[in-house]
Amino acid sequence: MIEVSNLSKHFGSKTVVNQLSFTVKKGEVLGFLGPNGAGKSTTMRMVTGFISPSSGDASICGVSVVDHPKKAKAHIGYLPESAPLYDDMTVRDFLHFCAAMRGLKGRSGKAAVDSAIETCFLESVAPQSISTLSKGYRHRTCLAQALLHDPDVLILDEPTDGLDPNQKHEVRRLIKRLGESKAILFSTHILEEVDAACTRALIIDQGNIVADGTPAELRQQSGTNSLQDLFRNLTTKETE
Repeated sequence: MIEVSNLSKHFGSKTVVNQLSFTVKKGEVLGFLGPNGAGKSTTMRMVTGFISPSSGDASICGVSVVDHPKKAKAHIGYLPESAPLYDDMTVRDFLHFCAAMRGLKGRSGKAAVDSAIETCFLESVAPQSISTLSKGYRHRTCLAQALLHDPDVLILDEPTDGLDPNQKHEVRRLIKRLGESKAILFSTHILEEVDAACTRALIIDQGNIVADGTPAELRQQSGTNSLQDLFRNLTTKETE
């Protein structure tokens, strides 16, 4: 469903992403882990076609993002970091607007919006102005827009960032459930999310893959049965 091949991004003389290659299959939730500045968001922006790679390619459901970006994007539901919202709209109006942008209007648009609201538990706030929502509900609204067209692939950049523990628990459960029928790639620097939502995790540091495996395999690699120890051993500390 997602196939990344030798993907690289350079900004001037700085290499942010270096020859990354990995796949995410249907029914798989891949946690994309790494410290701040590791290249996670840049990679996801290239995979979604938001920015162009310096070299390499990514394909979504067999469609090249570089050669056929519009066709590839039709298969993607994308939750970017700090996703924008229109505060003067209600939740339902915002989702209808997003559905129309996806070509979903009339009955199909209403059905898509109703389904996204139910999936993301937004029924109680659907008539409210977005400006009145808590951060948790704003986050769920952003996630709902990514689900409107029932995409084969979900790409979520820090989907639990800034949420309280209860909200994080709900979003992780939702990701795990959605991952049963979709291919999901989501970035995080919160190690507990590996066990909570992932079938597999990949650790990236300074634009390079330094570990890839199931949660159990990664713990075994640590030598101490600790993901935290493995993460600290494989990634660059900000204090260095």
